[in-house]
Amino acid sequence: MSTIKKFEELVIWQNARKLINEIYKEMNGIKDFGFKDQIQRASVSIMNNIAEGFERYSDTEFRRFLDISKASCGEVRSMLYLAEDLHYLNNTAENLRKDCRLISGSIQNLINSLKS
Repeated sequence: MSTIKKFEELVIWQNARKLINEIYKEMNGIKDFGFKDQIQRASVSIMNNIAEGFERYSDTEFRRFLDISKASCGEVRSMLYLAEDLHYLNNTAENLRKDCRLISGSIQNLINSLKS
């Protein structure tokens, strides 16, 4: 972590940002505003908790926020199943879940490296 000076340099933050943009794009035409708001908020939580934790300048605090971010990945994945069930998304849901799984795995790897 010593070579990274700002959260924008973190690949997991960059990937979370891309995911959010995809979620917003896919939810654009959805009229179920409660669902739309919840999945968008959960996706934003992934990126923002990475940033907020990084800015704490403490590995313990950063790990805590990474845990929250990882949990938000799970929430987004779960909601993507519901989006399929409700026929809000068809072909893109699995790709978005795959992106979430990759981000979640990267977050876990970073958590593990901070514990060492």
